[in-house]
Amino acid sequence: MRKKIAAGNWKMNLDYGQAKSLLQELIQLKDQFNPETEIIICPSAPYLAVFAELLNDHKWLKLGAQNCFHENEGAFTGEISPLQLKSLELEYCIVGHSERRDRFNEDYDFLSKKTRALLAHGINPIFCCGEQLQVRDSNVYKEFVMKQIEDSLFKLRPEELAKVVIAYEPIWAIGTGKTASCEQAQEIHSLIRARISKDFGDKVANEISIIYGGSCKAENAKELFAQKDIDGGLIGGASLNANGFCEISNSF
Repeated sequence: MRKKIAAGNWKMNLDYGQAKSLLQELIQLKDQFNPETEIIICPSAPYLAVFAELLNDHKWLKLGAQNCFHENEGAFTGEISPLQLKSLELEYCIVGHSERRDRFNEDYDFLSKKTRALLAHGINPIFCCGEQLQVRDSNVYKEFVMKQIEDSLFKLRPEELAKVVIAYEPIWAIGTGKTASCEQAQEIHSLIRARISKDFGDKVANEISIIYGGSCKAENAKELFAQKDIDGGLIGGASLNANGFCEISNSF
């Protein structure tokens, strides 16, 4: 059965005091979150160790990282390894967010290595894919998104792929105030699931969660999450408000 997921990507926001206050607000709202929804927060890396300790008594709230490297250790100044993330008992890590692809030149092979490294340590990758406005306007967006997924994920074993969360994020709808229509989002989610079914079988396709990551907020979450193949959201700015994030998570 596919998990329903609300994942908050805090990006490079909030100083430590602000981040800790937001975490405490979320903890206080526990009874208002739907227990059937997987709630994930991905704060900035400097806060992960402290947050991991604070969440020891709040296992309902899952902790994830925003990025990692693919080696376990070595002379890689400034990087964070999957082994280090696992030592904090993190369960999730975002891979291939459009900002990492565009601004840090992360290519398909590099993202494949990250994904494999995370899976090797029992960490679930939240693998992002999506197209820019010019790709959509040129009407090759389906092929573009499929290539992102196929080149980075399709060499995994079926049991490995089933542990990946795929986040479709139309780049043209991130931070622009635009949002893909429910029909546009469902089209890609359905396409991804059908493509996985073709190569990995119905069982994997029906187990994998595919979430939406393009300016999802309280005002549109219910309509988006009502779509057949949309299993939740990777929430950016809207996840920085505890009540708003809680409302989004309850939009199924």
